[in-house]
Amino acid sequence: MSKLIEQPRYSCALGAQQSVIAIKRAVPILHSGPGCGDKINRLLGQGEGYAGGNTVPCTNASESEIVFGGESKLGTVIEGAFQVIDADLYVVLTGCTSDIIGDDVAQVTSRYQEQDKPIVYVETGGFKSNNYVSHETVVKGIIDQYVDKFKIGSHKIKRLVNVFATIPYQDAFWNGNLEEIKRILEGIGLTVNILFGAESQGIEEWKTIPQAEFNIVVSAWAGLEIAEHLKNKYGTPYTHFSYLPIGGLETTKFLRQVVAFGALDVDYAEAFIKKEEEKFYMHIERMADFMLEFRYGLPRRFYTILDASYAIGFSKYLLNELGILPTKQFIIDDTPEVFQGAIHEQFEKISEFRSAKVSFSIDAGAIQEEIRNDEHKSRGLILGSAWERDLATDIGADLLIVSVPVAYRLILNCGYAGYNGGLRVIEDIYGKVLDTYR
Repeated sequence: MSKLIEQPRYSCALGAQQSVIAIKRAVPILHSGPGCGDKINRLLGQGEGYAGGNTVPCTNASESEIVFGGESKLGTVIEGAFQVIDADLYVVLTGCTSDIIGDDVAQVTSRYQEQDKPIVYVETGGFKSNNYVSHETVVKGIIDQYVDKFKIGSHKIKRLVNVFATIPYQDAFWNGNLEEIKRILEGIGLTVNILFGAESQGIEEWKTIPQAEFNIVVSAWAGLEIAEHLKNKYGTPYTHFSYLPIGGLETTKFLRQVVAFGALDVDYAEAFIKKEEEKFYMHIERMADFMLEFRYGLPRRFYTILDASYAIGFSKYLLNELGILPTKQFIIDDTPEVFQGAIHEQFEKISEFRSAKVSFSIDAGAIQEEIRNDEHKSRGLILGSAWERDLATDIGADLLIVSVPVAYRLILNCGYAGYNGGLRVIEDIYGKVLDTYR
């Protein structure tokens, strides 16, 4: 029996075009129908970057390519991209039509790979998966078809790490989060391949992936397959922190886990942590008067309608450091069943004294209906997307837009990870509260 799903918060597999756009001077080349890339950009994108949005080369495959094949047209588009877009890496991504008719994209792309062009291909037909999964597929494709050529024996660079922490653009705050994660990891003595965004060194950084001493995965599940792939391919071990660290407690916990795993200089790392904690809690102390004065008008409970990494990270921070109580939490990233048990455990022990209920659903319509039917005895807070604006108005709750679509926010390098991210959360939540006073 068919079922209607409202407002899914992710895209089809072709959404991995945004992962390519997030790599400095990398260009996706779509072998898909007209409009596919634009729809993805309208859901996930804010800004075109180097060659995103309406500048993405595309075969615009239509009836002629479906009947007679689109390989010839793909070759023409690739050659055109080489001529008009100066890039360090080109990534051919397939859409539904080319994957259904079976165009041999590997054969087309290999002609240019044999000419030593920096080009790879990945099959991302929209029906194959969502963009959480295809992000991993694209990263592995780049490593296998391009990065691997630059591997230098089994040599490892001491203290060099690769970080797989977020899905660019699917996480609207990806750039700011990656900047903060890189900053704090460098603070404890590591050299960091952050791979995406403004703090990355682009494709030159990718070429050193095989030489990393170990990998760090900061995510509930997306990114683990990449780390496993690198472990099998290059023997690179990895440590897994299963949510976004936000605020003083969890960021310190994250850093100490990395220090222990990498056998880093404990004294050096603890000196950095001490300095960061002092700065973080100094700002928290400054707001004590505000919290006391406005205690009856502040949100007392919260809902999250977020992906698993964000939902756990925010829930721990809001409960344990800001004293806002969790109601039911909703995970909307289509988490594979194999990872759901571990996420349940995180919510069961979210603090020493409390647990929180969690539900996995991709149907935001059903989620919103459940929240509407809840009792709303005190002021609430929703961490969700722009699609929750009417819900928040109807139940008198405050809304912090964290998930895509983020239609009513412009995001440049704002992030919620780490010590600095924790402070930004406070500014954003309580700034909205103050805005409601008349």
